[in-house]
Amino acid sequence: MRLALLLSACLLCLNAQAAPVDVASLDRGTWPEKLVSPALFDVASRAEILMFAHGLLASEALDDAALKQRLGLKIINLAAIDDLRRQLWQRLLENYTFAQQSCEEDASFCYLVENMDDLREQAGKFEVSDNSFYIGWAAPSRHFHARYLDELLRKAALFPQISSEVARFGDHERNGDELNDRMFLLTFDGGPATVSGNTDWLTDYLRKQKMNATFFVLGSSLQTRVERSSAADVQALYQGQCVGLQGWQYRSHSHWVDWQSSITRSAGLVQNLMPENYVPLFRPPYGQRRADSQGFFQQQGLQVALWDIDSQDEPGKLKADESAQRVLTLMLLWRKGVIVFHDTQDKARVALPMVLQATAQSGLGWQECREAFR
Repeated sequence: MRLALLLSACLLCLNAQAAPVDVASLDRGTWPEKLVSPALFDVASRAEILMFAHGLLASEALDDAALKQRLGLKIINLAAIDDLRRQLWQRLLENYTFAQQSCEEDASFCYLVENMDDLREQAGKFEVSDNSFYIGWAAPSRHFHARYLDELLRKAALFPQISSEVARFGDHERNGDELNDRMFLLTFDGGPATVSGNTDWLTDYLRKQKMNATFFVLGSSLQTRVERSSAADVQALYQGQCVGLQGWQYRSHSHWVDWQSSITRSAGLVQNLMPENYVPLFRPPYGQRRADSQGFFQQQGLQVALWDIDSQDEPGKLKADESAQRVLTLMLLWRKGVIVFHDTQDKARVALPMVLQATAQSGLGWQECREAFR
């Protein structure tokens, strides 16, 4: 039985990889205004919400065959797709409600939206006129949101056989939904990098900015870092930051026989090495974890820490500036959430300062890492 399930999962993985979705990014230079005030952040936010909602509404008109063709899949989980769509609509309504609070200061993209029917109506007829100040943004944004929606729908179509961050298995899993409007949590995956590498630069940069983040570390990389420097050096590396777990190796924890040992071994190492930095959070590599793992995590006193703003800064995906612009666009769309970068990648050293500079006057807040997921 276990072998049959494993083979089934492998086939689904191959199916998922057969027609990968292009990673979405949007050149923020197409938007004609800088985000130099909370009101201008809201204008851009309303625009991105309406554009995404327009694409989401259009996708609901696709029948099963057309949806499979669009996503490049032979088998799809329609129930999971429907669940995701409902969640997306609810989030969009909540976000637009927040974004329209500044309409008296700037009425751009302000429409009467008091309930879900209003939002769906406005999304259906949303368009940017040819003589609009924002016309240069319209087509690139439409393209971005179509590609981004496909990313989300594809993951839902494969859920739960291939788990991901688009859906939760229970209350022990958190994804930033509980954050307040305009609040964001910075997280980094896959570290630590080699001595004097990207992790060193990022933690130093964050301290200079008087900020912190949650670094989800791999046990094997952390142990190697200690061996090649010292325990004191590693403690200094993460001074003022939070350190969570990503397992012993960067591999899927959904079909790995030793997944529990991977987590407990890493937890022991981090707790012993950096008890003041340790936070009881597990970030599943690739977002993949077991559907029946809630009991284990509760027994270990751990929560699964997912995300909703993916920088796509891994090798072979977006360039550093494209990664930053993707993050900025998703911050405008979702208005709060958990941002994930990889501190083993050079791209984060370019992308993160770009994001902070672009939003410095937007009235945003950065969640204290120890207060997140409580």
